[in-house]
Amino acid sequence: MFAKIKTFIQNRFPNSARKFYYKINSIRYRGKKHFCPICEKGFRKFLIGPDDTRKNSRCPGCGSLERQRLLWLYLVNEIKIKVKNINLLNIAPDFALQTKLKTLKNINYISIDLDSSIAMQNADITNLHFSDNTFNAIICYHVLEHVADDRKALSEMFRIIKPDGWAILQSPVDLSRDITFEDSSIKSPWERKKAFGQEDHVRIYGKDYSKRLKDAGYIVYEDNFINKFTVKEKEKYLLDSNEVIYFCTKP
Repeated sequence: MFAKIKTFIQNRFPNSARKFYYKINSIRYRGKKHFCPICEKGFRKFLIGPDDTRKNSRCPGCGSLERQRLLWLYLVNEIKIKVKNINLLNIAPDFALQTKLKTLKNINYISIDLDSSIAMQNADITNLHFSDNTFNAIICYHVLEHVADDRKALSEMFRIIKPDGWAILQSPVDLSRDITFEDSSIKSPWERKKAFGQEDHVRIYGKDYSKRLKDAGYIVYEDNFINKFTVKEKEKYLLDSNEVIYFCTKP
């Protein structure tokens, strides 16, 4: 019953409900074993992931997952996101990272999604309403695997990035596959889950993912940023050890 009430409140009043929920969890789970670099709080344990299988996955204080904490550390340490003046577009934002980025006065921050209660604007990634060369940077994190025409989405993002701008174009990649697997005839949620691993995924990217980015015009750097952390640090922050960051620039 409590779970149903919590889900209803979060869907009806998403931002206020989330803030209240995370505030309570920050007290309930506080401790020193793990630390979230996004909300900057310590916890005795993290919560189970959205797939109900990954233990110690979701931060109790802000809801961030392993990949989002890694992204934030990358933005802070490699991009210097806290000090550079950046006109930034965040596509399909997550609550934790958006909340953090909106506090930075050096960032002109805009977030979009096709249909989201937390995005600042509704927009279709395959038909963006922004002018050419608008943004210094784009974050598109675990989005393209949901988009039917991902090549059009990559083209649209490339169009609105300024020359010498950057984009983090992240998607889950199955490194056991040489070629991306996709089949537009697979449409129902249960068929997609069986074929692609999730109801709303439309493909499984393979090792040719980087080439797909390059074909859209980007210069691509596959950054194994995770390797800069010790085993102890990975356990402290609870990071995804398999995540390669695809850092792309527009010539």
